[in-house]
Amino acid sequence: MKHVIALDVGGTGMKAALVGADGELLHQARRPTGRERGPDAVVEGILGFAAELRAHGIRAHGEPASAAGVAVPGIVDEAEGVAAYAANLGWRDVPLRALLAERLGGVPVALGHDVRTGGLAEGRLGAGRGADRFLFVPLGTGIAGAIGIDGKVEAGAHGFAGEIGHIVVRPGGAECPCGQRGCLERFASASAVSRAWAGASGDPEADAADCAKAVASGDERAVRVWQEAVDALADGLVTALTLLDPRTLIIGGGLAEAGETLFTPLREAVRRRVTFQKLPSLVPATLGDTAGCLGAGLLAWDLLKTTGPSVGTTDPSEVTT
Repeated sequence: MKHVIALDVGGTGMKAALVGADGELLHQARRPTGRERGPDAVVEGILGFAAELRAHGIRAHGEPASAAGVAVPGIVDEAEGVAAYAANLGWRDVPLRALLAERLGGVPVALGHDVRTGGLAEGRLGAGRGADRFLFVPLGTGIAGAIGIDGKVEAGAHGFAGEIGHIVVRPGGAECPCGQRGCLERFASASAVSRAWAGASGDPEADAADCAKAVASGDERAVRVWQEAVDALADGLVTALTLLDPRTLIIGGGLAEAGETLFTPLREAVRRRVTFQKLPSLVPATLGDTAGCLGAGLLAWDLLKTTGPSVGTTDPSEVTT
């Protein structure tokens, strides 16, 4: 059976899969990234994991993977296949595409940014399926974005497209590690809500999920913290939709797990702010933590369309998962 290798590399863990031509996850595996061992060990761990997947594919499906796709955090030069920088992994200028191709016997390898790769999957297979323009915004430790146009995700001239978390929504506000003050992710990320609720509740262990539960129970302190985050997020999203005019706005990440506790006030806050702009559909992401692997698989199949022989008649972008 034709298949590709998909790897989603995170700061603490790696998710991997073998993905069929119909988008099916044929095999899944996880392991720690091991960043405490240093960047060289992380790279070797990625290469070894990929080699194990290749061997599994041969045993289980009678042939090696036709290609591989890998999603990594940080600054990624997708055209050159270089993982340029990732603060949480400690690496710089790692020629990951070339290293993986060598370890995997010379098969084509696609390298992508983790958020853009997850957005690709959400756009083609998940909440944005059928939309010609979408914006995917995961609310996690920080806030990033993926700009989808006609089934592709825009990287930008220098690989920085979609960094919505660094739109300044509160000028002169909290300092951001990026060097600016008042960035969106300092107010509306899951980590920002966790910090705010820990302070308001007096419980240093409290997090964003606890805040959402307190909001649902009617705690006035939690409602204030939550609404401040929602208002900041709405300000950032309206700036983004003014520039990009997406048909669908997909919200994912840890904060989105609050469900309608987030989406009901957020939809209303965005609606109040728009004037001439067209309101997009504002929906939760649907693929969860499989988005990265599915997106990496899509990158690999896309690469085969341009570099290799035909791999069948089914287009993964047309498959329901």
